[in-house]
Amino acid sequence: MPHAAPRTARPGTLVPLDPEAFGEREARHLLWRAGFGGTPGQIRALADLGLEGAVDHLLDYESVAYDWPSATEFDKDIMRPLSAEERRQARVARQNGNEDIVDMFRARRMRAQRDDRAQIRAMQTWWLTRMIETPRPLEEKMTLFWHGHFATGYRTIENSYHMFLQNQLFRSQAVGNFGELLFAIIRDPAMLRYLNNNASRKGEPNENLARELMELFSLGEGNYSENDIKEGARALTGYSYEDDTFVFNERNHDQGIKRILGTVGRLDGDGFVRAILARRQCAEFIAAKLYRFFCREIPLTEPDMDPVARTAVGDLAKYILRERYDIKRALRRLFLSEHFYSDAVVGEQIKSPAELVVGAIRSLGTPVRDVPTLVAALDKMGQALFQPPSVKGWAGGRSWISTSTLYTRQNILAYLLTGRTPTGYDLFGAGTYDAKPLVKALVDDPGSASPRAFGEAIAGFMLGPATTPRAVDELMTIAQRADSVTPKVAADMMLLASAMPEYQLC
Repeated sequence: MPHAAPRTARPGTLVPLDPEAFGEREARHLLWRAGFGGTPGQIRALADLGLEGAVDHLLDYESVAYDWPSATEFDKDIMRPLSAEERRQARVARQNGNEDIVDMFRARRMRAQRDDRAQIRAMQTWWLTRMIETPRPLEEKMTLFWHGHFATGYRTIENSYHMFLQNQLFRSQAVGNFGELLFAIIRDPAMLRYLNNNASRKGEPNENLARELMELFSLGEGNYSENDIKEGARALTGYSYEDDTFVFNERNHDQGIKRILGTVGRLDGDGFVRAILARRQCAEFIAAKLYRFFCREIPLTEPDMDPVARTAVGDLAKYILRERYDIKRALRRLFLSEHFYSDAVVGEQIKSPAELVVGAIRSLGTPVRDVPTLVAALDKMGQALFQPPSVKGWAGGRSWISTSTLYTRQNILAYLLTGRTPTGYDLFGAGTYDAKPLVKALVDDPGSASPRAFGEAIAGFMLGPATTPRAVDELMTIAQRADSVTPKVAADMMLLASAMPEYQLC
């Protein structure tokens, strides 16, 4: 439906959108960015809620009942440390040269590693299934955001349950307080192991966590000194874990005076975090990360941003500081803003592999098919869950698209729509996707609707603002060969639309 042109007096400022301008175009955009897309019916229902109602519906997801299996479904003891008695037995066996006992402990370790690799694969399936099924999409979208922000890889820590605990931490703080999340992350066993802080002690501080805490997690490059890193590392000495629990080893902690970011005292990890949160650059950095994730690809350093992004990020940063790092309030301001729904933002983001796969299932209503196959496809497209490429996380944006990933992106959509792999093999007898529900949702009278009318409807729904006359004309090549909109015609049109470059955008 047509809308009034956005106000452009102050491009990039986060002035609220005129509620009268919130319609299906805006609802579709909100569902993709604050979730993983939606069906035509969900888009219309969100539009009917109005601007504030729609935003609050997605943000206040705690009110939506969601019965999901508890944490007990995963085994926390696969990689448990040896007990005191087991450590004694192993030590005595090595001293006495008892190879049978030594081999027994070695076999136990290898068995545990094998079982743990199987469990992390099960966790990947569990999380992707949760993204697909959840009635609280923003919760999982923000869990994915924090996973990329505080990037931690399983292959380094080799403890699937620690990855699960971290995933649960991100979910519990999904739209919570960024400061509280920083305090929690310096106590997270997965992060402590990933950045080697569990071995950091007085006189031998490890600088990894202190450096990344400032550079990648809170301040950004150039907003701290090498001395801040050294002093921050001293503050974090003694922060370790035992089994699945954080421990503070006071004997290993440097109790001396430190000077970090201008704050002086006998600072520990919490004092370090408080010094970070007091800096204006922290709010600016997290504002830029949120803007980049929810709006469009931009550099993270202010001088490199275009003027519109610089203004929007600056406005959001001031609000984050004012609201003491409350992420829900910051997102509400962003999602209510005129800028969020402007042409500079809508349809300008490349879908991540998770958004592509989960979004197709949630918006088109395709069968889920086989979740492990989808998990493997995410890996091939560059977004292996629980395994970001480095501590920097996923670069996102244009990095998602290459000759190899584009091939997989198109094939996984074809698999969801047809059940067939690139070699033509029909996995599990999945069969062709039934397009009838979507046809009924897009046209008022499927029996009398012309293929051309449906082609235009499917282009508008699947391609959104990225729809071009060329894309519609290509869909018309299918429509012109048919007299009516049969499920086969609809499925063929959707398959063609999913292969278009425009479908990669949201």
